[in-house]
Amino acid sequence: MENVTDRIRNPFDMRPPCDRFVPGYGDANADFHVIGDHPGVHGGLDTGVPFTNESGRRLQAALQEAGLLREAGDQPDLVRTFFSYLHMCAPDVEEPTQSSYDDLERFFDAELRAIAAHVLLPVGARATAHVLETYTAQAWKTEVDMERLHATEIRGSGFLVVPIADPAWWDDTHHEGLVEGIETLRSTDYRREADLGRFSPGDDPYLVR
Repeated sequence: MENVTDRIRNPFDMRPPCDRFVPGYGDANADFHVIGDHPGVHGGLDTGVPFTNESGRRLQAALQEAGLLREAGDQPDLVRTFFSYLHMCAPDVEEPTQSSYDDLERFFDAELRAIAAHVLLPVGARATAHVLETYTAQAWKTEVDMERLHATEIRGSGFLVVPIADPAWWDDTHHEGLVEGIETLRSTDYRREADLGRFSPGDDPYLVR
Protein backbone atom coordinates (compact mmCIF):
# COMPACT_ATOMS: atom_id res chain seq x y z
CA MET A 1 0.00 0.00 0.00
CA GLU A 2 1.20 3.53 -0.79
CA ASN A 3 0.18 6.68 1.06
CA VAL A 4 -1.19 9.24 -1.38
CA THR A 5 -0.36 12.69 -0.01
CA ASP A 6 1.86 15.60 -0.95
CA ARG A 7 2.04 16.87 2.64
CA ILE A 8 5.53 16.82 4.10
CA ARG A 9 4.72 18.22 7.55
CA ASN A 10 2.24 16.20 9.61
CA PRO A 11 0.99 14.16 6.62
CA PHE A 12 -1.60 12.30 8.69
CA ASP A 13 -2.90 15.41 10.50
CA MET A 14 -2.00 14.22 14.00
CA ARG A 15 -3.66 16.33 16.73
CA PRO A 16 -2.13 15.47 20.11
CA PRO A 17 -3.61 16.86 23.36
CA CYS A 18 -1.27 19.85 23.68
CA ASP A 19 -0.90 23.38 22.33
CA ARG A 20 2.72 23.15 21.17
CA PHE A 21 3.98 20.09 19.36
CA VAL A 22 6.36 19.01 16.61
CA PRO A 23 4.68 16.51 14.28
CA GLY A 24 6.31 14.08 11.88
CA TYR A 25 8.02 15.47 8.81
CA GLY A 26 9.14 13.94 5.53
CA ASP A 27 8.14 11.34 2.97
CA ALA A 28 4.91 9.52 3.90
CA ASN A 29 6.20 6.53 1.89
CA ALA A 30 9.63 6.53 3.51
CA ASP A 31 11.98 3.56 3.63
CA PHE A 32 13.84 5.09 6.60
CA HIS A 33 12.13 6.40 9.75
CA VAL A 34 14.32 8.44 12.12
CA ILE A 35 12.83 8.52 15.63
CA GLY A 36 13.86 11.02 18.30
CA ASP A 37 12.81 11.59 21.90
CA HIS A 38 10.97 14.94 22.28
CA PRO A 39 11.34 18.56 21.07
CA GLY A 40 13.10 19.61 24.27
CA VAL A 41 15.94 17.22 23.44
CA HIS A 42 16.16 17.23 19.65
CA GLY A 43 14.61 20.57 18.74
CA GLY A 44 11.89 21.81 16.42
CA LEU A 45 9.70 24.12 18.50
CA ASP A 46 10.84 27.15 16.50
CA THR A 47 10.86 25.48 13.08
CA GLY A 48 8.09 22.89 13.46
CA VAL A 49 10.51 20.24 12.14
CA PRO A 50 12.25 17.53 14.19
CA PHE A 51 16.04 17.51 14.53
CA THR A 52 16.57 21.20 13.86
CA ASN A 53 18.53 22.19 16.97
CA GLU A 54 22.33 22.05 17.23
CA SER A 55 22.55 18.30 17.82
CA GLY A 56 19.84 17.67 15.24
CA ARG A 57 21.89 19.54 12.63
CA ARG A 58 24.80 17.27 13.49
CA LEU A 59 22.58 14.28 12.77
CA GLN A 60 21.28 15.87 9.57
CA ALA A 61 24.84 16.31 8.31
CA ALA A 62 25.56 12.60 8.69
CA LEU A 63 22.26 11.60 7.08
CA GLN A 64 22.94 13.95 4.18
CA GLU A 65 26.39 12.45 3.61
CA ALA A 66 24.82 8.98 3.73
CA GLY A 67 22.24 9.90 1.08
CA LEU A 68 19.05 10.26 3.17
CA LEU A 69 18.89 14.05 2.76
CA ARG A 70 19.36 16.14 -0.37
CA GLU A 71 19.67 19.29 1.68
CA ALA A 72 19.94 19.92 5.42
CA GLY A 73 18.44 22.87 7.28
CA ASP A 74 15.31 24.07 9.05
CA GLN A 75 13.20 22.43 6.33
CA PRO A 76 15.43 19.57 5.17
CA ASP A 77 14.83 17.89 1.83
CA LEU A 78 14.54 14.23 2.81
CA VAL A 79 15.07 11.23 0.50
CA ARG A 80 12.63 8.38 1.26
CA THR A 81 13.04 9.37 4.91
CA PHE A 82 10.71 10.47 7.72
CA PHE A 83 11.47 12.27 11.01
CA SER A 84 9.31 12.01 14.14
CA TYR A 85 9.39 11.94 17.95
CA LEU A 86 8.19 9.49 20.59
CA HIS A 87 6.75 12.47 22.47
CA MET A 88 5.75 15.12 19.93
CA CYS A 89 4.41 17.63 22.49
CA ALA A 90 6.61 20.30 24.03
CA PRO A 91 7.31 19.10 27.56
CA ASP A 92 5.87 21.12 30.45
CA VAL A 93 9.01 20.30 32.41
CA GLU A 94 12.54 19.46 31.36
CA GLU A 95 11.75 15.74 31.17
CA PRO A 96 8.22 14.51 30.35
CA THR A 97 6.65 12.11 32.81
CA GLN A 98 6.23 8.45 31.96
CA SER A 99 2.43 8.93 31.91
CA SER A 100 2.89 11.68 29.32
CA TYR A 101 5.00 9.36 27.14
CA ASP A 102 2.34 6.67 27.57
CA ASP A 103 -0.45 9.04 26.54
CA LEU A 104 1.34 10.19 23.38
CA GLU A 105 2.55 6.73 22.36
CA ARG A 106 -0.69 6.11 20.43
CA PHE A 107 0.07 9.01 18.10
CA PHE A 108 3.62 7.85 17.53
CA ASP A 109 2.55 4.25 16.94
CA ALA A 110 -0.21 5.23 14.50
CA GLU A 111 2.21 7.34 12.48
CA LEU A 112 4.93 4.69 12.51
CA ARG A 113 2.54 2.02 11.25
CA ALA A 114 1.11 4.36 8.60
CA ILE A 115 4.60 5.16 7.29
CA ALA A 116 5.57 1.46 7.45
CA ALA A 117 9.24 2.18 6.73
CA HIS A 118 11.59 -0.76 6.29
CA VAL A 119 14.29 0.67 8.57
CA LEU A 120 13.76 2.33 11.97
CA LEU A 121 16.57 4.58 13.21
CA PRO A 122 15.92 5.45 16.88
CA VAL A 123 18.08 8.28 18.23
CA GLY A 124 19.22 8.07 21.84
CA ALA A 125 18.66 5.54 24.61
CA ARG A 126 14.95 6.16 25.29
CA ALA A 127 13.88 5.94 21.65
CA THR A 128 16.08 2.90 21.10
CA ALA A 129 14.73 1.07 24.15
CA HIS A 130 11.14 1.79 23.10
CA VAL A 131 11.68 0.63 19.51
CA LEU A 132 13.46 -2.56 20.58
CA GLU A 133 10.80 -3.40 23.15
CA THR A 134 7.79 -2.57 20.98
CA TYR A 135 8.76 -3.37 17.40
CA THR A 136 11.26 -6.23 17.67
CA ALA A 137 11.71 -9.43 19.63
CA GLN A 138 15.19 -8.32 20.71
CA ALA A 139 14.55 -6.25 23.84
CA TRP A 140 14.97 -9.06 26.34
CA LYS A 141 18.49 -9.88 25.10
CA THR A 142 19.73 -6.51 23.81
CA GLU A 143 21.32 -4.19 26.36
CA VAL A 144 20.71 -0.55 25.49
CA ASP A 145 24.38 0.42 25.37
CA MET A 146 24.32 3.19 22.77
CA GLU A 147 28.07 3.21 22.22
CA ARG A 148 27.95 -0.46 21.31
CA LEU A 149 24.69 -0.31 19.35
CA HIS A 150 25.43 2.88 17.39
CA ALA A 151 24.99 2.33 13.63
CA THR A 152 24.64 -1.44 13.99
CA GLU A 153 21.86 -3.49 12.40
CA ILE A 154 19.35 -5.32 14.59
CA ARG A 155 16.97 -7.55 12.67
CA GLY A 156 13.61 -7.92 14.34
CA SER A 157 10.18 -9.06 13.24
CA GLY A 158 8.95 -6.74 10.53
CA PHE A 159 11.52 -3.96 10.88
CA LEU A 160 15.26 -3.54 10.58
CA VAL A 161 16.51 -1.32 13.42
CA VAL A 162 19.67 0.82 13.31
CA PRO A 163 20.15 2.64 16.66
CA ILE A 164 21.90 6.02 16.70
CA ALA A 165 23.73 7.44 19.71
CA ASP A 166 22.45 10.87 20.75
CA PRO A 167 24.27 13.36 18.50
CA ALA A 168 24.69 15.78 21.41
CA TRP A 169 27.54 13.53 22.56
CA TRP A 170 29.09 12.59 19.22
CA ASP A 171 32.70 12.78 18.21
CA ASP A 172 33.97 12.28 14.66
CA THR A 173 33.84 8.50 14.96
CA HIS A 174 30.07 8.55 15.53
CA HIS A 175 29.49 10.62 12.37
CA GLU A 176 31.74 8.39 10.30
CA GLY A 177 30.27 5.20 11.73
CA LEU A 178 26.70 6.24 10.97
CA VAL A 179 27.53 7.32 7.43
CA GLU A 180 29.34 4.06 6.77
CA GLY A 181 26.56 1.99 8.34
CA ILE A 182 23.80 3.60 6.29
CA GLU A 183 25.79 3.47 3.07
CA THR A 184 26.47 -0.23 3.62
CA LEU A 185 22.81 -0.86 4.40
CA ARG A 186 21.62 1.03 1.32
CA SER A 187 23.88 -1.12 -0.87
CA THR A 188 21.92 -4.21 0.20
CA ASP A 189 18.28 -5.25 -0.18
CA TYR A 190 17.12 -3.85 3.15
CA ARG A 191 13.41 -4.01 2.32
CA ARG A 192 11.29 -6.00 4.77
CA GLU A 193 8.73 -7.44 2.37
CA ALA A 194 7.01 -10.73 1.68
CA ASP A 195 6.03 -11.86 -1.82
CA LEU A 196 2.43 -13.08 -1.66
CA GLY A 197 2.38 -13.50 -5.43
CA ARG A 198 3.29 -17.15 -4.97
CA PHE A 199 -0.25 -17.70 -3.69
CA SER A 200 -1.83 -16.17 -6.80
CA PRO A 201 -2.07 -17.36 -10.40
CA GLY A 202 0.54 -15.95 -12.75
CA ASP A 203 4.14 -14.90 -12.25
CA ASP A 204 3.66 -11.32 -11.05
CA PRO A 205 5.03 -10.56 -7.58
CA TYR A 206 2.78 -9.08 -4.91
CA LEU A 207 5.02 -7.49 -2.30
CA VAL A 208 3.66 -6.45 1.10
CA ARG A 209 5.23 -5.13 4.30
